[in-house]
Amino acid sequence: MRPTSAPFDELDRKIVTALMANARTSFAEIGAAVGLSATAVKRRADRLRETGVITGFTATVKPAALGWRTEAYVEVYCEGAAPPRRLAEVVRNHPEITAAMTVTGGADALLHVRARDVEHFEEVLERIRVEPFIRKTVSFMVLSHLLPESPEAGANQPAPEA
Repeated sequence: MRPTSAPFDELDRKIVTALMANARTSFAEIGAAVGLSATAVKRRADRLRETGVITGFTATVKPAALGWRTEAYVEVYCEGAAPPRRLAEVVRNHPEITAAMTVTGGADALLHVRARDVEHFEEVLERIRVEPFIRKTVSFMVLSHLLPESPEAGANQPAPEA
C-alpha cells in the first residue's frame, strides 16, 4: 500500500533543513526552533520518511580518514548510444565510484571517483576503460574543496580494500 502524500509546508521545510544540518538534532530542539512540540516534529519526520522526502540518515566522514586520499571526476564518452541502464551496471562494479550520472554536453556520463592514491585511481580508470562501449575518458583531479561542509566533501562509503 502506497502512503498518500500530505502537503509539504514551511514547517516541514524547516524540519528537513534542521535534520540536513545535523541529523542527530533532537526532535525537542527542532520543535523549539520551529514552534512545535517534540511529538509533533516526530510525527512530521515519520511522515516525511514514509512519503520518501527523507530517505535516510547518514554520518559524514572525512574521506582521508577512511583511506580515500585521491579524488577525481571522470567524463565518460561512449561509442554510439550507450543506454543509461548499461552504464549503471558498469559503475556498480566499481566501489571506488561514489556517484555517477548521465549528463548533457559532450560527455555521456560523469563519475565521481575516490581512491587510495594516484596509482589506485589509475587502476580504476583502466578498469573503466576496458568496457567495449567506452570510447574515451577525461579526468579532473580534485585539489581542494571550496565548500568543505558540502556532502561531496564527505564520504559515506567504507574505505577501499588495501
